[in-house]
Amino acid sequence: MEMLLLGAGLLLGAYVLVYYNLVKAPSCGGIGSLRGRTVVVTGANSGIGKMTALELARRGARVVLACRSRERGEAAAFDLRQESGNNEVIFMALDLASLASVQAFATAFLSSEPRLDVLIHNAGISSCGRTRETFNLLLRVNHVGPFLLTHLLLPRLRSCAPSRVVIVSSAAHRRGRLDFTRLDCPVVGWQQELRAYADSKLANVLFARELATQLEGTGVTCYAAHPGPVNSELFLRHLPGWLRPILRPLAWLVLRAPQGGAQTPLYCALQEGIEPLSGRYFANCHVEEVSPAARDDQAAQRLWKATKKLAGLAPGDDDDDPDEEPEPEDPRAPSSQSAPSPEKTTVSGPSRSYQGSQDLSKLTQRRIQVKDEPTP
Repeated sequence: MEMLLLGAGLLLGAYVLVYYNLVKAPSCGGIGSLRGRTVVVTGANSGIGKMTALELARRGARVVLACRSRERGEAAAFDLRQESGNNEVIFMALDLASLASVQAFATAFLSSEPRLDVLIHNAGISSCGRTRETFNLLLRVNHVGPFLLTHLLLPRLRSCAPSRVVIVSSAAHRRGRLDFTRLDCPVVGWQQELRAYADSKLANVLFARELATQLEGTGVTCYAAHPGPVNSELFLRHLPGWLRPILRPLAWLVLRAPQGGAQTPLYCALQEGIEPLSGRYFANCHVEEVSPAARDDQAAQRLWKATKKLAGLAPGDDDDDPDEEPEPEDPRAPSSQSAPSPEKTTVSGPSRSYQGSQDLSKLTQRRIQVKDEPTP
């Protein structure tokens, strides 16, 4: 009996150490009032994104939930308005797997929202599920889509400077190894999915690094944020059904709640005085060193050029007008010789309502200019 009690005490003590050193997240401080500011949070209908949006709404921001599912996005917006007491929470449709959807979202947002102070790239996937595409779906959703969205919204971010871009990455970036010869190859099987997920998280960190260089002196800063080990849908969504009941209690014990996972992204979005750290990687609300592959400036520049191509941006886009947006070409869209189907984006919320349908072949061709300088 004494040995059992001793063993239980040791296990409890070990858990307390693990909880306070690895699981429990520090609380985010930062700007207290966000009234008059607008924030876009992708994938904000559940998990870390929803908790991030809730805290922003509580501080008075106008929050745009950019989500793929209309039903879940509108339900989340309703919940957040009720919970925060802030009616300035709206839903806008965004599917990061479709470049046409990203373009339609940007067009609708720029037409209806006069401000953008913070852009938080929270949405992501860890598996392709049953979807089979002709491209790397994990890289598209986790990196290429956010890359394109950032480019399209940069003019608004610049005009509202000081403003910020926060890219939710992961410690999994340390396992990433980008193969530029196979960057967009389809992913098949769980082993390839694990590798592709780590690669996409490495791409997030390199993107933040290069974006900071491109935007130096503009008043727009950017950060990569690791939320920590979080018990979210991203963790459980693609597990076999029989395994979920087994791992769910374990996840509750050793992983952070989504609210804890939201703290570092919130810190990067709100903390005053971190502007000189633009382009850096944050974990547990402080700067953390990254793997050697994630601080390779040549790889960051090479990834930037490769991603522009994957996003449908012309090679000369960096040399055009900074006040205009680029027009992507979606590999899944019909060719220019056939009439493309319209892409529709709907904004729903109590304050404003906007609905637009754009024929992508008729969208105004626009470009962005960013500085093309090597990282010091």
